[in-house]
Amino acid sequence: MAVYCGSSPGADPAFAAAAAALGRLLAERGIRLVYGGGHVGLMGVVADACLAGGGEVHGVITRALEAKELAHRGLTSLAVVETMHGRKEAMADLAGGFIMPPGGFGTLDEFFEVLTWTQLGIHAKPCGVLDVAGYFAPLRDLLEAATRQRFLRPGHRDLVIMDTEPGRLLDRLDEWQPADVDKWLDLRQR
Repeated sequence: MAVYCGSSPGADPAFAAAAAALGRLLAERGIRLVYGGGHVGLMGVVADACLAGGGEVHGVITRALEAKELAHRGLTSLAVVETMHGRKEAMADLAGGFIMPPGGFGTLDEFFEVLTWTQLGIHAKPCGVLDVAGYFAPLRDLLEAATRQRFLRPGHRDLVIMDTEPGRLLDRLDEWQPADVDKWLDLRQR
């Protein structure tokens, strides 16, 4: 399972607590964690918790970030790639699904890219959002607005599985089935 999350711990201690709970749960369930390879922020928290629980953790980091001494050196394995595109591609290839706890631009970018790949049928992998302390309430509202305004089909809105509890989120991702929905809305409407 790929986890895209912040390289910062964020302002609310609930963010780190949820990242640690997710990491422990991945280890308990025998699910390999694939993540950005850093030792800082929520990234480091989820990796450390998974490792402490005896889990397998595979990191993928760019050479530039490794050079800034951000790489986690205690992982099961660490791949160093040249570009962010290569990083995203490697993580998507290694993962059977994707989870986004709180984070910033990079977190959102990585998650929405793989979500788009699911929508377009490039892969058939579930995409989940771990909503901690209401962090993603504005995102939920945005997705609902995009659906009402016909920028998203309801079936595509449903590709984003949101939950506040890591165990329930993992269960829902495990039960997920790809949607059979055409991406294109009525092209004749102006």
